[in-house]
Amino acid sequence: MKSITVFCGSSLGRIEEYKNDASLLGRTLAKNNSTLVYGGAKIGLMGAVANACIESGGKAIGVIPKFLQKKEVVHDGLHELIVVNTMHERKQKMFELCDGFIALAGGMGTFEELFEILTWAQLGRHKKPIGILNTNNYYDELLQFLNKAVQDKFVRENNLELFVVSNNVNDLLVKMERYTPPPLPRWMNSN
Repeated sequence: MKSITVFCGSSLGRIEEYKNDASLLGRTLAKNNSTLVYGGAKIGLMGAVANACIESGGKAIGVIPKFLQKKEVVHDGLHELIVVNTMHERKQKMFELCDGFIALAGGMGTFEELFEILTWAQLGRHKKPIGILNTNNYYDELLQFLNKAVQDKFVRENNLELFVVSNNVNDLLVKMERYTPPPLPRWMNSN
């Protein structure tokens, strides 16, 4: 994958492990010559992944909406900063620039970005791999909830194949490289 969009928190979280994994991902992307595409901030896990990527000789592209473009938040050491008008434009641009997605620990924005890109995959709008880095089992309850949604017939079981999960950066990237999207339902393939 030549470029990966990373969704993650603007906070560092409760324990050091979150920052350590974000930094490891940044270093690994640089080592693999994969461009980092992310939200453009210098704070939290966003800053950690970008700093590690840049310090390791990698390329980092930030995409940020105008209303978040504050000097104390925007990363000023990026190879490219793309300023857009809205959050919707931000997600669209991050989608256009990447070959795959990784969600690290984060809050509402991270969840929203992850679920929107999963929804696009579910609807056949893309076939890019989506990875969830489950640092410190952060996403365990979410994964349990998705299984409940399958049991209660609100989510198709093969939609759980739209993403891969690992608590290890290298393992997650291998799973993403090997990813094959599940088939779309027949009704979506008909014109």
